[in-house]
Amino acid sequence: MTAGRVESVNVAEVRTDPWTRVKGGRSGIDKRPVDGPVLLSVDGVAGDTICDTKNHGGPDQAVYAYSTEDLEFWTAELGQAVLPGGVGENLTLSCVDCSGAVIGERWQVGAAVLQVRGPRTPCRVFAGFRGVPDLVKRFIAAGRPGAYLAVERPGHVRVGDVVTVLDRPGHGVTVADVMAASTVARERTPEIAVAREHLGARGRDWLDRTLAVLGE
Repeated sequence: MTAGRVESVNVAEVRTDPWTRVKGGRSGIDKRPVDGPVLLSVDGVAGDTICDTKNHGGPDQAVYAYSTEDLEFWTAELGQAVLPGGVGENLTLSCVDCSGAVIGERWQVGAAVLQVRGPRTPCRVFAGFRGVPDLVKRFIAAGRPGAYLAVERPGHVRVGDVVTVLDRPGHGVTVADVMAASTVARERTPEIAVAREHLGARGRDWLDRTLAVLGE
C-alpha cells in the first residue's frame, strides 16, 4: 500500500463570529497549523478545542483527517484558497484518500495508530465559516467528507510523518458510502450494516435507528 505524508497538523482558533450563534456562539472549526510534535490521544488532539461537544469530539471523533487533493478540489470549486485546516481538519494528509478509506481501516501516523470510524457531516457553521451559504449541500454532493478517526495508540505526530495503512477490513464500506447513506441516499443504509462493528457510537446509533425505520 502506498504511504502518505502529514502535510500539516492543525488545532482550533476559537471563533465568536455571527455565524457561530447557531451552535452556542463559539466554534472551533477554524483550525490553524502548529509547529512541533502534537500529541494525539483517545480524548483528541492536544491544544485543540471542541466547542459543540454534543455533535463533535469524543473517542470516535478524536481526530479529523482531510487530504490535500480534496483541499485543492475545494479551492477550485469555491474560487477561494482552502488551505490546511480550512475545512476544520486536524490532519492534512497527502497521498491518502481520506474519503475513500474503509470503515475500520487502521493507520500508522507518526507514533500514533488511528482507526477510521466515519465521515464528517457538514453543518451551517461550516457554511458560515467559509462564507458559502449552500456549502452543506455542495459538500455532501461532492462525496469528499474526510475521515473521523479514533486513537487506538496515542502518540506524537508532526509534519513530514509517514502515513501507512496497517490493515483494512474486507467489507469495503467507505467513509463516503456512510455519508451518502446518512444524507441523500438513505436506501443504501442496509449496505452499511456489514461495517457496523467498526462505526463509532454515533454511527451505530444512526444505523440502528434507520434500519428500524426501513424495517430491515
